[in-house]
Amino acid sequence: MHFRSIQPTRVRSLGIFALGALFAILIGCAGKDGPTLVPVHGKVLNNGKGVTAGSIYFHPDADAEYTKDKPSSMLQIDGSFTLKTFPFGEGIAAGNYTVTLAPELAQRLKKPDYGAPSSSPWKITVPPDGIPELVLNVK
Repeated sequence: MHFRSIQPTRVRSLGIFALGALFAILIGCAGKDGPTLVPVHGKVLNNGKGVTAGSIYFHPDADAEYTKDKPSSMLQIDGSFTLKTFPFGEGIAAGNYTVTLAPELAQRLKKPDYGAPSSSPWKITVPPDGIPELVLNVK
């Protein structure tokens, strides 16, 4: 049996081509059926101090423009957050939302109502231009 050797340059070229094709496919898929995102930045406070070591979730109402994903963010050390909608990136579709904390964070704060969409007191309307400074207070 005789095997034909492939030159390293050709292998490298094929690899670059394959990566380029994969990148083009991913970009095409991400733009398909994706929502128009607007920025939402904010802070979660409890007794005037930033809530940290957890996540925040925005659950779209049933009549929202885009309901396939729920935007979320990790809370930073000062309680601040920047919402992202996976896999589309930073931002959120305009519309009405119920906001929750991660259930384990709500339990730790001894505020379990904030961990479930059915009981969370936070109802937010995100306008078409977004929200630059949303402050959510745990009461």
